[in-house]
Amino acid sequence: MGDVAVIFGGPSPEHDVSILTGLQAVRALAGRRTCHAIYWTKNGSFVLVDASLEAEAFAAGVPSGAQALQLRAGEGFVLEGRRLAKERPLDLDAAILCTHGGPGEDGTLQGALDLAGVPYAGPTVAGAAIGMDKLAFASVLADHGLATLPRRALTADLESLPFDGPYIVKPRFGGSSIGIDVVADLATAKARLSTNVHLAQGAVIEPYRPDLSDLQIAVRTYPSVQLSAIERPLRSSSSSEILDYRDKYVGGEGMASAPRELPAVLNPEREQAIIAAAHAVAELASIRGVARIDFLEGEAGCFVNEVNTIPGSLARYLFINPLVTFDELLGDLLAEAVERPTHRYSAAGADGLVLRGAASIAAKLA
Repeated sequence: MGDVAVIFGGPSPEHDVSILTGLQAVRALAGRRTCHAIYWTKNGSFVLVDASLEAEAFAAGVPSGAQALQLRAGEGFVLEGRRLAKERPLDLDAAILCTHGGPGEDGTLQGALDLAGVPYAGPTVAGAAIGMDKLAFASVLADHGLATLPRRALTADLESLPFDGPYIVKPRFGGSSIGIDVVADLATAKARLSTNVHLAQGAVIEPYRPDLSDLQIAVRTYPSVQLSAIERPLRSSSSSEILDYRDKYVGGEGMASAPRELPAVLNPEREQAIIAAAHAVAELASIRGVARIDFLEGEAGCFVNEVNTIPGSLARYLFINPLVTFDELLGDLLAEAVERPTHRYSAAGADGLVLRGAASIAAKLA
């Protein structure tokens, strides 16, 4: 295999965590093959940066020495020329996406890479879109009989709900507990639509269940579907209402350094139910690469909550039984990117017959 790349950052609230994940992957790959570190800036441009940089180098923005890149349809990433140097395409076999949240995880970047002809590891356009849309994801699961908490679209004209409060309000298109709020009643929930910037593109509402705690399991899809150990993340204090962004990511290495019980202590029946549900989610949500599936669990049962299609630290810390090293995980991601393409465009049927038999455009407008 030739050159590879890791793409990280992006115009997303999870920009900083994406840098942490990306730099972990870059550092692990750099010793084995030529690995290009592609930083996606907050304003949406791509730059090539030194693979040896530490996280602090990105704290003030684009690191010094960065070289501008363009992502072109049919050409891939092209390094812009400087002074007398000509532009140069990056000859990449594949790229690993460490782009948490926003356009890096909702299918936008995936679609651009498909058009550019850059093979990549991680979710397809469709899989990314399903995973990022909390309302669509929950609807797919409920339609196939998987246990989920009831979830509805929160709009300004919503008059009632088929479940009692208190409620959790979440961005419809977002992740990592950013913008999530627990409210007492529907009126307060609707007021959040005008005060919470993370709800601007849409919001969902569901019952808040303090009797339920968090469980997480990762799944990888190459060379075959494999589940990780089940994790019980630990909240920062007993008074925490939800597992928040700080619980998950503020600790030095992203999710890899967050407090947890791993493997989670569960009775065999509950463990098997989670495993069965995770396999079902992997198929229904078109998971590809590495994803993390989040559950809520308690005496009332176990409910699928969300799927994170590009998880923090690529969920490397969860694959302990059997052990999957980070090198193995990254190698399999790259192999899947090459051997299982995300798209197969075809113009079959566009043979010109309709065009040759068409009347003039003017006639069609009459």
